[in-house]
Amino acid sequence: MEPQQQPPGTTEAMRTKPDHGEDSYRGSGRLAGKTAVITGGDSGIGRAVALAYAREGADVLIAYLSEDGDAAQTAELVEKAGRRVVLVAGDLGDPEHCREVVNRAVTEFGQIDVLVNNAAYQMTHETVEEISDQEWTRTFDVNIHAMFRLIKAALPHMRAGSSIINTSSVNYDMPKPTLLPYATTKGAIANFTAGLAQMLGSKGIRVNAVAPGPIWTPLIPSTMPPDQVEEFGKSTPLGRPGQPKEVAPAFVLLASDEASYISGAVLPVTGGKPIL
Repeated sequence: MEPQQQPPGTTEAMRTKPDHGEDSYRGSGRLAGKTAVITGGDSGIGRAVALAYAREGADVLIAYLSEDGDAAQTAELVEKAGRRVVLVAGDLGDPEHCREVVNRAVTEFGQIDVLVNNAAYQMTHETVEEISDQEWTRTFDVNIHAMFRLIKAALPHMRAGSSIINTSSVNYDMPKPTLLPYATTKGAIANFTAGLAQMLGSKGIRVNAVAPGPIWTPLIPSTMPPDQVEEFGKSTPLGRPGQPKEVAPAFVLLASDEASYISGAVLPVTGGKPIL
């Protein structure tokens, strides 16, 4: 059985380690010369995206919560790919820290070509009564308010051809009731993405979202009870959870010039669960 962790969890403490593409992802220069900011980039989907972006030729800033997590190992993967990496720790629920992340990226790279809003907070609850006002607010601060603040700060440093990619979820279309605050924010992210894509189209800046289904990351054993962890992903048509490496290519596509006419989209990576 997978050991339970305290949120947000770490890769190191997982018995069954996620696959981020360490031994399989092969880059082909699709992001050569680009710079990217990835929030929640230390583990899970964020680590897989950072690895893929680096192997595709991008320099990467990784924003993450805690020095006790997985950031150093992710930074090593980026450096082994021959790209620059900048680590910025702190709480994205703090508006000032969101601005600091962007300022650091501009100081280090001079511009921002890709902004990946991936950081998220979730907890499992069986009833509404279990959800405190503080947790509800915390979930919105990290999952959606931070996106707005990061984008607002980053836009002056983006140009035509730049890309904003937000991580939504299969929960935006099929909300899981035990993840009520989280699922609600993921619906907001999908709507925010669609509206912002229309607002920024005249600037040539594309805005899209990726909607993962059940993906095996440290967030799962740290925010779900053991019985749900054991069954995680088995209800999908493919019969298993996805690996972070299976989500990263969607982020690569949307960041690349090959997606020059894709904006306002929500790209599902769900193991066969349909999103309408």
